[in-house]
Amino acid sequence: RERSTRVLSIQSSVVSGYVGNKSAVFPLQTLGIEVDFINSVQFSNHTGYPSWTGEALDGPQLQELVKGMQDNNLINHTHLLTGYMRSPSILRAVMDTLRLLRSKNPSCVYVCDPVMGDNGKLYVPEELLPIYREEVVPLASVLTPNQFEAEALTGVKIASDADAVAAMQRLHAMGVKIVVITSCDYADNGTITLLASRAAAG
Repeated sequence: RERSTRVLSIQSSVVSGYVGNKSAVFPLQTLGIEVDFINSVQFSNHTGYPSWTGEALDGPQLQELVKGMQDNNLINHTHLLTGYMRSPSILRAVMDTLRLLRSKNPSCVYVCDPVMGDNGKLYVPEELLPIYREEVVPLASVLTPNQFEAEALTGVKIASDADAVAAMQRLHAMGVKIVVITSCDYADNGTITLLASRAAAG
């Protein structure tokens, strides 16, 4: 029997603005997709602003929520969607959650938005970067970095389509099947370019 699509979304939530779960859950639900969601943070606004207030979930808190779901036989997801994470603790707990989901459903698709920064600036702790590179990216089915995040993950400076392709090839080599670089702004005319790549079979 084919599983119906059920997404577990672990992302940020903000009071003002539309990022993370606030911009993901409703659109998925309007498509008829069942979405369970956990807010990795509850902030007044996203961290691109000069300041923000609120609280961040840590790893043990995430594990407690997932355990409650598991105890009630509620871990039956076909997809995991993740976004902004504030600490190594919760990022590693997310990886534990992915392993649990795949133990129940080996074909569980992991869509990872490695939210770390933009416009040349990190807005998460620096220690998250090697965790993304070494522990998260190799397990992702789909990766959706922006230009800055793709550069940070690969070490490739993106100044052209060819550079972006080189960065995507490097991410494929790290284990990701599908890469979407969501915003490249190297064009002289001010346009934003989106590039996508699927690794060749085999």
